[in-house]
Amino acid sequence: MGTILKLEELMMFVLGIYLFGLLPYGWWWFLVLILAPDIGMVGYLFGNIIGATVYNLFHHKGVAILVYLLGAYLSLSLLQLIGVILFAHSALDRTLGYGLKYNKGFKYTHLGEIGNSNG
Repeated sequence: MGTILKLEELMMFVLGIYLFGLLPYGWWWFLVLILAPDIGMVGYLFGNIIGATVYNLFHHKGVAILVYLLGAYLSLSLLQLIGVILFAHSALDRTLGYGLKYNKGFKYTHLGEIGNSNG
């Protein structure tokens, strides 16, 4: 993944931190929850197709934005928190080169194969 794209994702992570700061939660919540979306890996216990579907649901920035906006519309800070964590986590993952998964296995992502220096 190119440097420009990594910087773009890093800036989205920073945006997630900023949006979290607007919420009524202590910063320790951010540190505790930032890796929570990786629970989506549990889907791989049921095979590659279910695994990729569940993982991608927890790592899709569009889903994160919808959850956040629904929380803002309904004035539910918990939904906003979930949206921010999903968004920030996904941006951090992409900064590190981890992308949305393909059905053929965990290491196959839209950013290339995990562990492949060419990806």
